[in-house]
Amino acid sequence: MLELSGAGRPDPDPRYGAYPQPPMGAGHVSVAYDPRPSAVREARAEVRRQLECWGPAEPDGVGGDLVATAQLLVSELATNALVHAASHFRLTLSAAHGVLRCEVSDGGRRVPQVLHAGTSESGRGMFLVEALARRWGCHQDGPGKTVWFELGTCACESYGRRQP
Repeated sequence: MLELSGAGRPDPDPRYGAYPQPPMGAGHVSVAYDPRPSAVREARAEVRRQLECWGPAEPDGVGGDLVATAQLLVSELATNALVHAASHFRLTLSAAHGVLRCEVSDGGRRVPQVLHAGTSESGRGMFLVEALARRWGCHQDGPGKTVWFELGTCACESYGRRQP
């Protein structure tokens, strides 16, 4: 199930020691889920499991913040897949070069929209993705779509700092 790419650790060459390195090794995993409510919880657990496997994820440290943010945003995308597409969905996680990319693919064609977080009980998922991710997007993928976001993994930068 887990496919690692690369050696998984920053180059130990002293010439690169002054450059910030990602706190996790490179990795890639993709997991399919059935359209049932427990799938969202399972996807969150997969995010935690993989980030703990790929690199430091201390509960009180920088890695813990990354895990919490990634779990929250994956939860929102997985929930959207269940509520709006009512289909199987696939979670794909990739970590390399200081970036964690999370993708949720489903069978729906409806493109997500960012709604302002008002007093409603729902509709805040993409608002959170917009606010917390460095970048995010959506592309049509055959009969369905893939919604993705990226978070920085370097301790030297904010996870959700927006890229110009």
